[in-house]
Amino acid sequence: MHLQDLDEQVAHEQEARAALTNQKLAFIGGGVMAEVMISGVLERNLAQPEAIIVSHPRSRRATELTDKLGIKSTTSNLEAASQADIVILCVKPQRLNPVLKELAGQITPGQLLISIVTGATTETIGKRLNHPAVVRAMPNTPSRVGYGMSVWTTTPAVTDVQRSQVRALFSALGKEMWFEEERFIDMATAVSGSGPAYVFLVMEALIDAAVHLGFSRQDARELVTQTLLGSVLLAKDSPTHPAELRNMVTSPNGTTAEALYELEKGAVRTVFSKAVYAAYQKTATLSKMINKE
Repeated sequence: MHLQDLDEQVAHEQEARAALTNQKLAFIGGGVMAEVMISGVLERNLAQPEAIIVSHPRSRRATELTDKLGIKSTTSNLEAASQADIVILCVKPQRLNPVLKELAGQITPGQLLISIVTGATTETIGKRLNHPAVVRAMPNTPSRVGYGMSVWTTTPAVTDVQRSQVRALFSALGKEMWFEEERFIDMATAVSGSGPAYVFLVMEALIDAAVHLGFSRQDARELVTQTLLGSVLLAKDSPTHPAELRNMVTSPNGTTAEALYELEKGAVRTVFSKAVYAAYQKTATLSKMINKE
C-alpha cells in the first residue's frame, strides 16, 4: 500500500469510528456479503462484536457467525432489528418480501435502514416498512480487505448525521460513491458489484494458462496475482488512459501484440460488454419481481 493510500485509509477509519461511536448494528441476513461487511467493520474497529447482531433463518449458520466473529446472532429478524440503531438488510432478493412483511411497522423513526438487496428500490422498502429514511447501497466483496467499492443513494428523509454514518461505514471498507439518482445503483451493481467475479475469472484463466505452459499452480498463482495487483495500482496512480498503458507494454510484432490479437479476435471487449449488460438486465428483472408485489 502506498503511503498516501495508507494515510487516507487511517483518516477514513478515524472518521468512521467517530461517526459510528455507540451505534449498534443489526444485519438482517447472514450470507456472504453480510459476513464481508461485518468482518470489515470489526477489523477496522468501527464497532465491537457486542454491538453487532446478525439474524439468519438457519440456527447453524447463525451459530457459525457467532463462533467465527464473536458477534451476537439470532434466528429472529425482529429480535435483531429491535436491538439496533442501524439496520442493514442483507437478504437475497427472492427472500426480501417475506422479510419486509415481518418487519413492517417494527422499524422505529430513529433507526437508519440500509439495504444492499439487489433490485429493491428505496420506494418499495420505504412503503412496505412505513419508514421514510432508507439508504440503498451496493458494496462488493473486496470490502473484506479494505478495498471495497460501495455505491449508495438515499431518500430525502435521511438526515445529515445519518449520511455521515453511511459514508463512514462504507469509506472505512474502501471507496464509496453517492449518487442522487437511484438508477445508477442498478448500473453499478453490474459493474462494481459483480466486478470481482469477472476479475477472479480472468485470474483463474491466466493461472490455468500458466499451468498449461508448465508452471506449478503455486508459482502460476503468484505470477498472476502480483501482475494483476501491480497493473491495477499502476493504472490507479497514473493519469494515463488504460489504452496508452496497454500500448506501453505492446511492442510492434512482439509477444504481447500477438496475444492481444488473439484476445481481440475472440471479441473479448464485446464479451465483457455483453456480460455487464446481462448483469444489469438481471438486476432489472429482480427489481420488477420485488417491486410489483
